[in-house]
Amino acid sequence: MIHDDMADFAAALPRAGALAGLDLGTRTIGVAVSDGMRQVASPLTVIRRRKFTLDAADLLRIVTDRALTGMILGLPRNMDGSEGPRAQSTRAFARNLSRLTDLPIGFWDERLSTVAAERALLEANTSRRRRAELIDQVAAGYILQGALDRLRHLG
Repeated sequence: MIHDDMADFAAALPRAGALAGLDLGTRTIGVAVSDGMRQVASPLTVIRRRKFTLDAADLLRIVTDRALTGMILGLPRNMDGSEGPRAQSTRAFARNLSRLTDLPIGFWDERLSTVAAERALLEANTSRRRRAELIDQVAAGYILQGALDRLRHLG
């Protein structure tokens, strides 16, 4: 089930259990996961995009292996808060994914998450090549951590 409102998403979740955070790009999907108490988000991996059925299978394998209880997708809004083609593409991905799983799916405004991830990697003195490999999963971590912090204030 897809939830636009974070309070609705929170209500659909079990009391405990890890969540996934996703940064959907055109070529990759950055994946981060939380701990079971939903305190800390950790970058996990990057899924190279091929076609939806294969991408979803990779994602649902992670969900099953880690017994995840919900998913947060970064929603790429424009700086003025409006939604453009990338946000529509993310919503379409969520709709298609919701047909394959009963897990609650929520959205988190991902504006500037990639900028923050890039800054963190630069501060860690990460090489340009390594930054390119890590950026999507680190951005997914920022998305998920933002949602976790919001969920904590709702509960």
